[in-house]
Amino acid sequence: MTVKSDIEIAREAKKRPIQEIGAGLGIPSEHLLPYGHDKAKIGQDFINSVQDRPNGKLILVTAINPTPAGEGKTTTTVGLVDGLNKIGKKAAVCIREASLGPCFGMKGGAAGGGYAQVVPMEEMNLHFTGDFHAITAAHNLLSAMIDNHIHWGNELEIDERRVTWRRVMDMNDRALRDIVTSLGGVANGFPRQTGFDITVASEVMAILCLSRDLNDLQKRLGDIIVAYRRDRSPIYCRDIQADGAMTVLLKDAMQPNLVQTLENNPAFVHGGPFANIAHGCNSVIATTTALKLADYVVTEAGFGADLGAEKFMNIKCRKAGIAPDAVVIVATVRAMKMNGGVAKADLGSENVEAVQKGCPNLGRHIANVKSFGVPVVVAINHFITDTDAEVQAVKDYVAKQGSQAIVSRHWELGGEGAVDLAKRVVELAESGWSHFAPLYPDDMPLFQKIETIAKRIYHADEVLADKKIRTQLRDWEEAGYGNLPICMAKTQYSFSTDPNLRGAPTGHSVPIREVRLSAGAGFVVVICGEIMTMPGLPRHPAAEQIHLNDLGQIEGLF
Repeated sequence: MTVKSDIEIAREAKKRPIQEIGAGLGIPSEHLLPYGHDKAKIGQDFINSVQDRPNGKLILVTAINPTPAGEGKTTTTVGLVDGLNKIGKKAAVCIREASLGPCFGMKGGAAGGGYAQVVPMEEMNLHFTGDFHAITAAHNLLSAMIDNHIHWGNELEIDERRVTWRRVMDMNDRALRDIVTSLGGVANGFPRQTGFDITVASEVMAILCLSRDLNDLQKRLGDIIVAYRRDRSPIYCRDIQADGAMTVLLKDAMQPNLVQTLENNPAFVHGGPFANIAHGCNSVIATTTALKLADYVVTEAGFGADLGAEKFMNIKCRKAGIAPDAVVIVATVRAMKMNGGVAKADLGSENVEAVQKGCPNLGRHIANVKSFGVPVVVAINHFITDTDAEVQAVKDYVAKQGSQAIVSRHWELGGEGAVDLAKRVVELAESGWSHFAPLYPDDMPLFQKIETIAKRIYHADEVLADKKIRTQLRDWEEAGYGNLPICMAKTQYSFSTDPNLRGAPTGHSVPIREVRLSAGAGFVVVICGEIMTMPGLPRHPAAEQIHLNDLGQIEGLF
């Protein structure tokens, strides 16, 4: 059997004009700002006009720790929305935009796959509506204005050794991690060591995704700490007077993007912070707007539940005043086998024992998510190589954890293949079981919050942090930042900080390399182990296979 590629399936989609998709949500065409025929931004005036409406049900899709076998979290998110619409529910999807870094690197795009995709796939995975370019420009405008201020006399008395604001670009480029700028003499400024992060790790990205409107956006941008004086007092973005111009650059980017699934159901695609080095959720404004317009809103949080779901609960829900009514944890038989020690090349052979051996990774995610007081269902994202015995092994294991595992064939069959999953999600969401509560209170000391996440979510024995890091955390508490949540930056491949330690490890330590205060976004970033805020490309990046065919169509995106 010949299986069409994602891009071939997307190219054959029978898309409806974006005004029709908006009309289905009750958005008048004059409040849609079209980008071509199949993409549009939703105007702020309309968003303001629906705030008195009740919220629909919020469903979070998360997953086990990712493996090279692939879990299909976005595919499941999209398939579930199509499935919910199949059973008569008015449902919308809320996902993040794709970063060019993974698109041209190893991970691929962020539009789903098979017959559960958001379209237009090519535009979504490339420039889309220009939001990431605007974020990159706003971030780097601030960088330029900091260096310019120093060059023209440094009235604010910035200590050049303590400029904390780096530059960004939306590409994986390890050569830019640590650099020296301003070489070449007096006219070029004062040389100093700095570096680049990827755009999706930018605090500006996090701020855009957590802001409620343009006023909130500008205030948060102004609160960014960009440097310190010799007396260690902070310099803010508003001191550089960059917050106004940055807001102007982000004016259009702040508005949520509306597109559609292959089955013409509404999709809000907005924002894109990574989940291993940022908070990994789509924008608050997109999610809260969708909740006013649809009965069911299905959103996802990046990577495994130990990262994305934890940050969704402890950062996004806390900041936005929302709570999930049910959580779907995506797992695959293939990933269970990999967690059970099977090599990727051998995944096609039945191995029930390996499935059973790998299931504790899934079990820990189930227990962790339930600890937030929300009901859980497991979606087994079906692959054609899965055998009945292997699937049953997962179902039996999940039943012992007090949850239910349901096979979903959305990749192969679209929404029809996710009907059983959709019915269970509705059952859980309408049961009133959810009694959501974050993992820790606002007033808990910062280091204790870090320990709470490490011990309760990662099941670590201890957190390793030297005196300098502990002192820095105490200084931030004394400066009034002690009530902020924690954004853990660690590998997505393991509960530990060792990417090779699969399964459900215990007895490990969490070493903290660095802490960063994101005062504008409103969280403290804790960088653990060897995690990089500027990824590199693999030996053979996906970019090597991306090209235009003879018809001028894009090939190689996935």
